[in-house]
Amino acid sequence: MKKIAILVMVLLTSLNFSCKKGYLDQVPDDRLTLDETFGSRSGAEKFLANIYSDIPDEGEQRFAVPWTAGSDEADFVWGFAPSNTINTGSYDATSGVTGTYWQKYYKAIRSAGIFIYNIDKVPDLPANLKAQYKAEARALRAMYYFLMMRLYGPVVITGDAAIPADAGYEDIQLPRNSFDECVDYVSAEMDAAAGALPVTTNNDNKGRITKPIILAYKTELLLYAASPLFNGNTDYAAMKNPDGKQLMNQTVDVTKWKKAADAAKSFIDQFVPGTFSLYRKNDENGNYSAYLSCRDVMLDDWNNEVILSRNNNNIPGLQYERVPYHQGYSSEVSASGGLGATQNMVDAYFTANGRSIDDPASGYVATNYTGYQAPGDNTVRGIWNSWANREPRFYVGITYNGSRWLNTNSGDVITYTFNHGNSGKETGGNDYSTTGYMVRKNVTTGTWYNGGRSLVMLRLAQIFLDYAEALNEAEPGNANVLTYLNMIRERAGIPQYGSAQLAAPADQAAMRLAIRKERRVELAFENVRFFDVRRWKIAEQTDNGPIYGLNVTADPPAFFNIVRVETRVFQKRHYLFPIPQNDVNSDKQMVQNTGW
Repeated sequence: MKKIAILVMVLLTSLNFSCKKGYLDQVPDDRLTLDETFGSRSGAEKFLANIYSDIPDEGEQRFAVPWTAGSDEADFVWGFAPSNTINTGSYDATSGVTGTYWQKYYKAIRSAGIFIYNIDKVPDLPANLKAQYKAEARALRAMYYFLMMRLYGPVVITGDAAIPADAGYEDIQLPRNSFDECVDYVSAEMDAAAGALPVTTNNDNKGRITKPIILAYKTELLLYAASPLFNGNTDYAAMKNPDGKQLMNQTVDVTKWKKAADAAKSFIDQFVPGTFSLYRKNDENGNYSAYLSCRDVMLDDWNNEVILSRNNNNIPGLQYERVPYHQGYSSEVSASGGLGATQNMVDAYFTANGRSIDDPASGYVATNYTGYQAPGDNTVRGIWNSWANREPRFYVGITYNGSRWLNTNSGDVITYTFNHGNSGKETGGNDYSTTGYMVRKNVTTGTWYNGGRSLVMLRLAQIFLDYAEALNEAEPGNANVLTYLNMIRERAGIPQYGSAQLAAPADQAAMRLAIRKERRVELAFENVRFFDVRRWKIAEQTDNGPIYGLNVTADPPAFFNIVRVETRVFQKRHYLFPIPQNDVNSDKQMVQNTGW
């Protein structure tokens, strides 16, 4: 292959230039020169598809993505799951679980740069598509930088400088940029890309980056930049480049919250309700159903709340982990149930009157049986009191002992998670929930092993909660904080703060707690909690120490005893992943994250 000037994106040891198997077999690999690849529209479009393919498939929780079970929301029964490495703190700068993302995203960043540099050469591509595709690649590159930053903190921003492809290490000794420099660069790139992107796409192009998608990720970027982990965090005072440059700012800057709030409000003003709105669904009688609305927002493909979904995904794998074992039932309702929701998460859901279970006015009862007809059920059933009279999102998110399964094509299936139950430890062998609960959210009401739908990655409810959080920090007492928080609660079918049933939070601190509680419940099992507790700097409390569940080694009544399922390890150094040690060794300008 002839020498071609390319955009340097990372140290060469971090890159895997070969093609992957499967979907990526369809895209150009290193056997083709860039002239051949960009010599036709089809070659260029396949190259762009390759860049898109690095949007993470968060359906791969069991084998690749540790976010859900790596938080206090859930626990996998299988020891090989990467989340178990996170939960035990048994990883370092040489571990694959941390190095994979560094390599993956820099490869995608490099590819996006190559595409931007070469797309104008394509002879049979209209000028308007060249501009759009270039903007898509630019947006994707900015998105991948953000995804790296939330894991590693400050990264190397390589910009658009071109150097020879055969350059040695002495030519690419690159220091990390400061976190603020990274934010400024990525934010500007997102804005620049947004200006050349369409607001919507047709059905054949769902999943392509649009203007609202990249501006939504700009909101996420600025929210992270304003959060305690990245805003005046003195734990990283010693993290400096060899020339003494400070990589993490050491003084809290409240104006960063204002920037995040402004970005969220700008998104809302531009795209709500014209392009996006909170998803709402009526029941078969034509009455509004909070339960169906909160359940089917994840299932109704590309509904009006979804900002970004991933079309090529492992939905069947995700559902395999969440559908109970159900011994004796047909395969369409029988899987593993290996992703257990923790008692910690179960207790986070509100009661039906919108209060936390530790509120004396909540009506919460922790012991004995009661008769209760849950949302989505067709009759009253005898269940443990603690699962009755909870808010609709509880029944969307949690499969508990005695609950009716979603798929009723062959009649009612009732899940029993005690030791000898149809989905219990003794029954399932290696396939059971370690906590006595299964994650239910985002599971089809049909046959679990059928895919064919997209996987929601970002939706409007998250932007509303972003806005409420940022505004509460920037302008405590602003009426919009309560307005947007209450929009989420109203859709969820629980009393709003400031109503006759429920007083509004009294001050900024109380509002902050209310927003965090709402975020935990509304976005449960959507791969958000893992990052939230880190950016808030509370993971040393939430992800360090005991994780609870029911006594799955017993049958009732001992089954209902709450026990410690495991003890997790989270130390201060775990807030950021380590930079892969090979790259630190190769690049003498690259400093390691604090504690590694």
